[in-house]
Amino acid sequence: MRIVSLCPSLTELVHDLGRGADLVGITEWCVHPADKVGGIEKVGGTKNPKIDRIVELRPDLVLMNEEENRREDAEALLASGVGVHASMPRGCEETAAMVRSIAAALDRREQGEAIAADIESRARRVRLAAQGRPRIGFAYFIWRKPYMTANADTFASSLLEQAGGVNMYGAHAERYPETSIEELLRLDPRLVLLSTEPFPFHEKHIDELVAATGWPRERFRIVDGEYLSWHGSRTPAGIDYAESCIELGRA
Repeated sequence: MRIVSLCPSLTELVHDLGRGADLVGITEWCVHPADKVGGIEKVGGTKNPKIDRIVELRPDLVLMNEEENRREDAEALLASGVGVHASMPRGCEETAAMVRSIAAALDRREQGEAIAADIESRARRVRLAAQGRPRIGFAYFIWRKPYMTANADTFASSLLEQAGGVNMYGAHAERYPETSIEELLRLDPRLVLLSTEPFPFHEKHIDELVAATGWPRERFRIVDGEYLSWHGSRTPAGIDYAESCIELGRA
């Protein structure tokens, strides 16, 4: 089987399903597993894949994500006779279903079921642990200049809310709304989580926000964006990681 993956988390999933050797094309952002992706041809980025080259590679299936990838690229591949599997999970149940669907398409049902069942069992545990406990207001920042955050209709927010968080930007109409220091002060989240992707927040950016808000440094945390936004075989660990992030607000 010949597979092209245009989404980093799906590239990782393909390897964890035991089909990594069948990947003939991935994006330049596909960095995991680090010891295996180096030798696979890069076919552009998530937003600008090389459609002609992908068609030349004659894949049996191209894996895409409806948020990471563009609809027009999926349509171009389909028009060229290339099979496309597109998904966009927004939470754990949808991620488990996606894993089962991709595993079935790759003839790896047993491996997919193990990952999906792990997602479901960890999600149940975290939800039960959060019941009856005070909920922690949070903001999840993904970009700087301008500051951008995530609303409730996002994968990261779903993981954090499942663990007992309340997204203070959850009601925004835009999935990734711009925000300001003034709005942040008004919403007053207990935790401000600064993701390492897509913008690479560092400790110096906490210094910047502490100075701008006057809040104590403890309210700001750098968090691993891969664990909180990659859906697939990284999700079981991401569920536990999201719980640990919310627990920072209880300290």
